[in-house]
Amino acid sequence: MIGRPIAWPAPAKLNLSLRIVGRRDDGYHLLQSVFQFIDIADYLTFTPRTDGLIRRMTPVPGVQEDNDLVVRAARLLQARCGLSMGVDIQLQKHLPMGAGLGGGSSDAATTLLVLNRLWRCGLGSAALTTLGLELGADVPIFLHGRAAWAEGIGERLTDLDLPEPVYLLLLPDCHVDTGKVFQDPELTRNSPPQTIRAFLAGERANDCLQVVRNRHPRVAQAFDWLADNGLKAQLTGTGSTVFAECDDEDAASELQRAVPASINSLIVRGRNRSPLHDALAEF
Repeated sequence: MIGRPIAWPAPAKLNLSLRIVGRRDDGYHLLQSVFQFIDIADYLTFTPRTDGLIRRMTPVPGVQEDNDLVVRAARLLQARCGLSMGVDIQLQKHLPMGAGLGGGSSDAATTLLVLNRLWRCGLGSAALTTLGLELGADVPIFLHGRAAWAEGIGERLTDLDLPEPVYLLLLPDCHVDTGKVFQDPELTRNSPPQTIRAFLAGERANDCLQVVRNRHPRVAQAFDWLADNGLKAQLTGTGSTVFAECDDEDAASELQRAVPASINSLIVRGRNRSPLHDALAEF
């Protein structure tokens, strides 16, 4: 069973809301966000080794192996558990980097969860979340595996039972650097805290939107195209992807046919449960 070639999903997410309500002394921003998964994903295959080596078998353009979150996650778990086991990791990359879909964080979470099983580490969710936070603030939601309201730096999660609508995603051909967004002096860092009740009543915003629009005209163009077509446009995370909820797949398809050829687009559906957790439950 250990080592059979399973392609494990690392699903994408959308931030349905993102507010920055403060900043800690260590520089981390305090957030309120709502995460929901969508039905597109990267896929990872893990082949255990007995010699302790951790090898990335599929290079990612522009990402050195030592900086790859997948490799870092595997090494972190290996060190935490004091293991002599290693692994070969193959990655089928479908989620664009810098798009706000959580690809790298999701890849890291899949690595932690699957290797925790394959290496028989036996770590619980709290220990894995602690490791995940060392890799990035978005990793805990992918470890958690449920649509959720997030607070703190992303680690305090409250499950939400949300509608699972059809979304039209527009993916401008640009990479948004999260670090530069959070360092921008124009970024709003003192939004008044929101309640879950207010979010569910329809209050949705992304405090990073204006900074991303100012830095990336292609994102502004895509956002405005959705708004000009009568949709409530939103930005996910600090990335380049903008999205809008559609009535159904037919409506989304009709709209997609009108999207300018210069902008990539996808039709997806929201998911409240991560497909990775479904796969792990069957393993």
